[in-house]
Amino acid sequence: MPTLPSAGAALLGLRGIRLLEGLGTPALEELAGALEWRHCVTGQQVITRNALDRDVYLVVTGRVQVVAFAASGKQITYREMGAGEHFGELSAIDGRARSADVIALEDSLLASMSPATFHALLAKNEALRARMLVGLISFVREMTDRVFELSTLGVRNRVHAELLRLARRAGVSGNVARICPAPRHGDIASRVSTYREQVTRELSTLTAQKLIARESNCLVVLDVLLLETMVDDVRRVV
Repeated sequence: MPTLPSAGAALLGLRGIRLLEGLGTPALEELAGALEWRHCVTGQQVITRNALDRDVYLVVTGRVQVVAFAASGKQITYREMGAGEHFGELSAIDGRARSADVIALEDSLLASMSPATFHALLAKNEALRARMLVGLISFVREMTDRVFELSTLGVRNRVHAELLRLARRAGVSGNVARICPAPRHGDIASRVSTYREQVTRELSTLTAQKLIARESNCLVVLDVLLLETMVDDVRRVV
């Protein structure tokens, strides 16, 4: 049975959460005492769609996936979240049921806060409120882009757009982005509403064109500007 973090380890873990940047040691120590700490193993369900819990989760270590399942069993993937990120704030804000499932992609340490703790934290910290607002706006923009892509773009163009999104999230340096770990073809397929085989075919084409490459456990986008141009050109003509 994994042990829960010590006070020092808990404080160190919270310092890595981007939402909490700028909070001083006393505030973080107070928050650490109000959190519930949870170890999740690979494949474990963290949140269930339509559940009534309202906690906000902080990803201290590991990685989770936000998904939904159609009645047919088809998985729709919204996004993956790694150490330093958070999820669950929508239900904490509006009091409604969960809108998606969250599953641990690898063994993870999560810390959850009650809606009351979350609202108190927002009320006390203007910078945190602003950061939360910017995050929600980014989420809306990303979902708007994805609806547009699913409604107007062909499969290969949707794959390009998803690769660009993943590259930007991973960080671009010198026109190159390293997406680590490399996304599974099935996961990309579930994000762009297609089949794994079609994703594999398109990634093979991009590899032959020397636009992407595999490097250890990473997928490397070798020319982000060219990928951006490919995506923008298609969007302008639809």
